Amino acid sequence: MRELAVPPLATVPGSGGLADIVFTNADEAPDAVSFRRKVDGAWRDVTAARFLDEVVDVARGLIASGVGPGDRVGILSANCYEWTLFDFAIWAAGAVSVPIYVTSSEEQIEWIMSDSGATAVVVETEPLAKKVDAVRGKLPDLKHVWRIDDDAVGTLVAAGAETPADAVQERRAAVTADDLATIIYTSGTTGRPKGVVLTHRNLLAAVGNAVEYLAAMFKGEPGNQQSTLLFLPLAHVFGRMVEVGTVLARATLGHWADVKTLTDNLASFRPTFILSVPYVLEKVYNGARQKAHAGGKGKIFDAAAATAIAYSEAAGRPGLGLRLKHALFDRLVYSKLRAAMGGQVKYAISGGAALGSRLTHFFRGVGIIVFEGYGLTESTAASVVNAPGAFKPGTVGKPLPGTAVRIADDGEIQLRGDGIFPRYWQNESATAEAIDDDGWFTTGDLGDLDADGFLRITGRKKEILVTSGGKNVAPSVIEDRISAHPLVGQALVVGDGQKYVAALITIDPDYFTYWKTTAGKPGSATVADLAEDPDLLAEIQQAIDDGNQAVSQAESVRRFRVLDTEFNPENGYLTPSLKLKRNVIMKDFATDVHALYN
Repeated sequence: MRELAVPPLATVPGSGGLADIVFTNADEAPDAVSFRRKVDGAWRDVTAARFLDEVVDVARGLIASGVGPGDRVGILSANCYEWTLFDFAIWAAGAVSVPIYVTSSEEQIEWIMSDSGATAVVVETEPLAKKVDAVRGKLPDLKHVWRIDDDAVGTLVAAGAETPADAVQERRAAVTADDLATIIYTSGTTGRPKGVVLTHRNLLAAVGNAVEYLAAMFKGEPGNQQSTLLFLPLAHVFGRMVEVGTVLARATLGHWADVKTLTDNLASFRPTFILSVPYVLEKVYNGARQKAHAGGKGKIFDAAAATAIAYSEAAGRPGLGLRLKHALFDRLVYSKLRAAMGGQVKYAISGGAALGSRLTHFFRGVGIIVFEGYGLTESTAASVVNAPGAFKPGTVGKPLPGTAVRIADDGEIQLRGDGIFPRYWQNESATAEAIDDDGWFTTGDLGDLDADGFLRITGRKKEILVTSGGKNVAPSVIEDRISAHPLVGQALVVGDGQKYVAALITIDPDYFTYWKTTAGKPGSATVADLAEDPDLLAEIQQAIDDGNQAVSQAESVRRFRVLDTEFNPENGYLTPSLKLKRNVIMKDFATDVHALYN
């Protein structure tokens, strides 16, 4: 058993909560630009003083509407300025915010609202309001539904016009660090989501230490205003951590929800850092490579990519020839890639799955340092993260200050610290199973700590496959490598109880269009049409071969099957945080799995 603990860099006061950050910012830096929000096609500044006024006014409306201390208020909305406004207003009123993904079904909305006992909910649009209306008869505690696109803010400001601002001050002053701040429901790869209770202490400790540990990203150099455009869902703890961290660090926060139009908005917002998942960064790389090859500059891009990786791997000690090649490609390729992301991005945080050392080195060589991290909803997002001065590609970094990491005898990762949640909401048995008497949280993930204290994730304990020959296989390792191929959308490894390991493969729709052109296939051909095409299978085999290099022969994929279906949150095969729902996929594609062993 190996254990590593890192002392905290930030302290958490015993009284006061997350709303205090907004009051402190307005008092100490009232003219600082806390937010930029998209209004009529243009980004408009919102100062710290202005944001505080809006938070207080909305909180007065919540109090006037009967939202009491500790009451749960749902937020069912995509990323937008109002999401964060309501989040802090709910905290200022002494209440508890309960985020809900916009992709949630009516049944999921009903469960989260009823299980949390929410007395009110803020929804973004009419379609989302209709989802709530459809289950409202099963929600006896629900008293209010406010709709953002129907002026929810104005409605609450008007409702609280007669409520004195002192009422907000009294509510805020009564909050302690150990009071409940939010209930975040796990994505639920199996079964019903569990409500993860996070206190003000959890968020203040995790975020406060992250801001100090990653000060180069959150704070930057004196005189330089850091900023980020948050496009990952605020309903996820990862997005929430960056929301609070940006406000705490007095950086500028913008919101965006539509990933399809993300590039244009990155260019206009010009963030200095971004929060991402490997899927998005892979899309950036594959899209740039596809564009270069389509324009007849494929060899230049591929050479530039190889140079970027080699430059990063040189770890600050490149030879003269490599420096000259890097400078040339910086003008020809790297500068254009950075410009597509706004031109100012220097850092990115990536989580949710392994990015892989190849892309980590590529982006660092381009001039964008990607800090991979690891954490769960139960650990208030990142508990382990790479950072300036403590950076090792292929790992998820060292423990965040204030966190202890332990590797159990069976390889399971265990965590302890102020960022670890106290309990699951109304679920004592699950809490007892997850947290031992000494406060160690068992993550269900497998990993190892190297001699320098860097953590490497090796798989999920519950997802371990055991072949008929008795070989334990952690599918995530090879899945991540296979999925890195531009033509592969998702890879799901199978083989539990079988003689060998196999895989189900989905095709990336954007790259598929490009591939058909280069491979001389009809433009109208679908994945179903080409599922047995020798050229397509040969291309996928290259991805399989690359993935097999990461594992032993007994763990390698022997056969694969191309599916004509995508895995995404909309069809229920991915969670909102883009994790594979293995049990659902295995059930729905049982015939395909059977064919792999027939």
